[in-house]
Amino acid sequence: MSHPENADLTRSTHFINNLIEADRQQGKWDGRVETRFPPEPNGYLHYGHAKSICLNFGVAEAYGGACHLRFDDTNPTKEEQEFVDAIIESVQWLGYDWGEHLYFASDYFEKMAACAEYLIGAGKAYVDSLSAEDMRAYRGTLTEPGKDSPFRSRSIEENLDLFARMKAGEFPDGTHILRAKIDMASPNINLRDPAIYRIRHAHHHRTGDRWCVYPMYTFAHPIEDAIENITHSLCTLEFEDQRPFYDWLLAQLADGGFFPRPLPRQIEFARLNLTYVVLSKRKLVQLVDEGHVDGWDDPRMPTLVGARRRGFTAEGFRLFAERAGVSKSDGWIDMSVLEECMREHLNDTAERRVAVLDPLKLIITNYPEGQSEQCFAPNHPLKPELGQREMPLSRELWIEREDFMETPIKGFRRLFPGNKVRLRYGYVVECTGCEKDAEGNVTAVTCEYFPDSKSGTPGADTYKVKGNLHWVSVAHACQAEVRLYDRLFAYPQPGQRREGGAPELERDFLDDINPDAKRCLTAQLEPSLAQVAAESRFQFERHGYFVADRFDSRAGAPVFNRTVTLKDSWQKSKP
Repeated sequence: MSHPENADLTRSTHFINNLIEADRQQGKWDGRVETRFPPEPNGYLHYGHAKSICLNFGVAEAYGGACHLRFDDTNPTKEEQEFVDAIIESVQWLGYDWGEHLYFASDYFEKMAACAEYLIGAGKAYVDSLSAEDMRAYRGTLTEPGKDSPFRSRSIEENLDLFARMKAGEFPDGTHILRAKIDMASPNINLRDPAIYRIRHAHHHRTGDRWCVYPMYTFAHPIEDAIENITHSLCTLEFEDQRPFYDWLLAQLADGGFFPRPLPRQIEFARLNLTYVVLSKRKLVQLVDEGHVDGWDDPRMPTLVGARRRGFTAEGFRLFAERAGVSKSDGWIDMSVLEECMREHLNDTAERRVAVLDPLKLIITNYPEGQSEQCFAPNHPLKPELGQREMPLSRELWIEREDFMETPIKGFRRLFPGNKVRLRYGYVVECTGCEKDAEGNVTAVTCEYFPDSKSGTPGADTYKVKGNLHWVSVAHACQAEVRLYDRLFAYPQPGQRREGGAPELERDFLDDINPDAKRCLTAQLEPSLAQVAAESRFQFERHGYFVADRFDSRAGAPVFNRTVTLKDSWQKSKP
């Protein structure tokens, strides 16, 4: 699927495109550009992955190339087919198509093992039998060099034999590990004989029990890139220190005849740091496992399945990726940028509807009982071609409770005794009073209407009023559950010290959960909303943008989730 707006973005300004243009000018890969998005199928994709997906697919599209969807399924203890399916669905939902280029690391296990055996035979890898604790001690620190393992001097024959026996399943987990032989004194700690294969007696979701040794990600990833003829391997900044090993490994294997030159080029960019969310997989798991949210697709979660259920749009994410930009240095982007991208797209595409979220009955005492009539409202005020819809009006209406004050405050322009307002798309009414229960609570508001004031009829504009209310006919309304979602966390950087607060550097991120991030209401909706399909999106006038829940909503019994408010009021109303 092509997105020309992405092409404009990815061919223009950021540093990755400058590097690609330089490679093309030098004739590398004959000008071909091929990228990849390589998720590990051990969880659900989050907002940060959306940025990476848009970048990798967008860059490939911009240069007429291809982006591969590749699953790095090298850790069978944490990976499941459920996550594979969810990732595929999320990437497709964002609007991208990998065509024939769907791959799995497990497709290459035979070749990876052959690469490892070649390195052993070339004296570039060895089987180490140190314990994990001893390996850490021998590795050294950022300021002190490491020490050679006593097993580093094993012969090629012994290493080949031990690795063959590891593959055959003779040893329990943790007994041995295969390491690249590079330089234990290297200033880059990632070149101090990194591990490339470990023993794992675990069932793999695709290969079953065929393997009991599995490659490390840092070993598998460059090999996957080379097998698939990737030209530019775009990674986040935490892999920058791994690039020397990436280049070293592919150079060794190219010398061995495994891969032709030029070899894939790894380029790093800054990951997404977004306020008011956590993108740590460990913390996301904790939120789900401890019941702080209602699952991975909870609309408060910063997962793509959660975003979709909340009503965020793929177009909004692509716009956000463009505005967030591509940088070589880390920085923070405020959540309001993402929310505004969603508003911008939804304002253009979402039809308008009326919903009363906190209903209070309005009785038009001089309107005939049992009678109703149609008022007409535009489906979209900026798109007359979308036409109008009918809104039945009757003697009893639902209005918002906040639209009435028996004793109004200064500047209040809505209903209070003696004041006139217009019922949007309908008549002008004058408030005559209210009804109360035994406790003094207002149960209904009374008014009278002016029969010659109906919107769209001759003479209606002679009535000049300052208040304009939305409403729904009691007799025709659709009662529905409406869920008001807000930011999951009440502070910009959950778990981090707040300015002016206690001196600790870090706090429990769970303490920063926003208690008002989810509220469930029983609302009254205009009748046209009763039969809408799941994932239909609308602007509820005055209240924001809403989506029919993709799982819970049913024809005749809709459930709506608030996607985002009409404007950003967070900074004014939250700490």
